[in-house]
Amino acid sequence: MTPDAPPRPGASPASAPSPRAPRIAIALGAVALLAAGALIATRGDDGTGAPGAASAPPPGQAPEDAAQTAAQAADAPVGPEQKAPRFSKTTCWKDLERFNDTVTLGTFREWAGPLLASKDPHVIAYLKERLAELIGEDDGRALEVLDWAREASPAEFKLLMAGVRGAPAMLKPRVAERLISLGLDEKVDIGRRAGFLDSLQKLHRLEPAQLERLTHFAKDAASGEAGWVTTRAIGQVMKQDLERTGNAKPYLDKLFTIGTESQDEPVRYLALEMEMHADAPLDARSTQRLGQMLATEGSEDVRQVVAHDLSLAEDKKQVLDIYAKAFANERNLCVRWALFRFSARAAGKDALPVMANMALIDPRFQANYQDIERLYASGIVDYDRIWFGLPSQDPHGCLDHHDD
Repeated sequence: MTPDAPPRPGASPASAPSPRAPRIAIALGAVALLAAGALIATRGDDGTGAPGAASAPPPGQAPEDAAQTAAQAADAPVGPEQKAPRFSKTTCWKDLERFNDTVTLGTFREWAGPLLASKDPHVIAYLKERLAELIGEDDGRALEVLDWAREASPAEFKLLMAGVRGAPAMLKPRVAERLISLGLDEKVDIGRRAGFLDSLQKLHRLEPAQLERLTHFAKDAASGEAGWVTTRAIGQVMKQDLERTGNAKPYLDKLFTIGTESQDEPVRYLALEMEMHADAPLDARSTQRLGQMLATEGSEDVRQVVAHDLSLAEDKKQVLDIYAKAFANERNLCVRWALFRFSARAAGKDALPVMANMALIDPRFQANYQDIERLYASGIVDYDRIWFGLPSQDPHGCLDHHDD
């Protein structure tokens, strides 16, 4: 996307697991600051200062006090018959070290609960990465965690989904299909569905049938925020697939469908904006399709994004003809400014005759044309250098608001 990309009216993707020892050191170094301001009790119930010798209370039973719980968690023997440790909400090195060495996927949810409740960002980051390690490349484990996420509390839902996204199993076909199924399941609340669909951004590609289902959902007026998230996910996968294969056409076709048929303006805007982020070249059919949008789209913001997209057309003459016709019919100053400047991005110096005619139609662009003509005459050919060489990047006040 170029530096002068139009602003987005709507809103804007967990890292791969790092080696365990460095991660623990980072997490616990920060937790040490937390522990420094808290007393980690080491005395028993009788107040004599002797460590508590009783075993950890069973899961679900409330500890008599946080100090006794911390001492018991630190000193209880580890064995296969041991019940879930009762980690103190006041975390410390020994708690996390013991958790790291003994937790399994089967015990993760129960054991992670008190640590998650601490709300310490470094501890939560550690839990996400530890869960990703436990899942690994096993798609069966990833599917199990997704089943947990369906009914999890909001805080735990975020943790579980981050663990799945950070695991190599995320890219397995069964996991991708389950995410789509959960995201499109009408029995699941729409906010949680958005969370499942948002995770699709990590995928390297979408199968044609999956892309079709997601497109149908994204353009549905009832999809709400989940439709916006789905549109963004399609665009992000397109970008990754384009980098690997050089082919963005299946995704562009669906994004343009969303951009044309959705009744939600932010969704239409985003669908067309994703092309800008991918910088995918446009063939003749896509160029013509976008040209028609300039004539039919009611939103001035969206028309500006369309003008930007068209600057990626492979056929320079075709796009300059579209720009010229649209400029003559356009009445909004900011949309005209987009058509004018992106003509230079699309065709470079060859766009000067078209831009000169635009400046004749609308004298407000005379000074802009003279500045651009002078920069090209100096030998500059790169659009970014032309753009930053202008006296102002916002000569018509279009970056913050739109004038008619």
